[in-house]
Amino acid sequence: MTTTHKTSNTILVLAVATAAIGFSSLPMADSHGRNEAEDQALVILTSDSLQTQGMAMILSNAMQQQGTHLHILLCDAAGDLAVGGYASAEAINTPPSNPAGQVKPEDMLNMLLESGATVDVCAIYLPNSENEEDDLLEGVGVAAPGPIAEMMRDPSIPVYSF
Repeated sequence: MTTTHKTSNTILVLAVATAAIGFSSLPMADSHGRNEAEDQALVILTSDSLQTQGMAMILSNAMQQQGTHLHILLCDAAGDLAVGGYASAEAINTPPSNPAGQVKPEDMLNMLLESGATVDVCAIYLPNSENEEDDLLEGVGVAAPGPIAEMMRDPSIPVYSF
């Protein structure tokens, strides 16, 4: 075997080994069935302000449209958005570029849910409100502190608070 042939074989072996190492380090799905490398964000909404709730939902919608998997945590007065039959006192006007004109935060939350967002109320929301778990919209859960704390500590998952 010539030196050139040995060098070509060595390069080929290194290329195959590098590819194998690269594939073996691809992220595996976590216990929630999501790929760890998937773009995710945690949005924590506590405000009772209609405009703040609306803006949180508008920005969440924009992130979701850009491919981010959303985890939305609703606490305090914002937890009401996840209660079936809840209706905001009024709609908010959207920016001039938005053809919707007027929207309600709870309607946008429903849209996010239908598009695959994970939505939970804080663990202390139900015990401190007149609502029960059966009152929550279909698909809305009750957050456990441990998994939320894991997301908050994960440097790859940005946390946005409103």
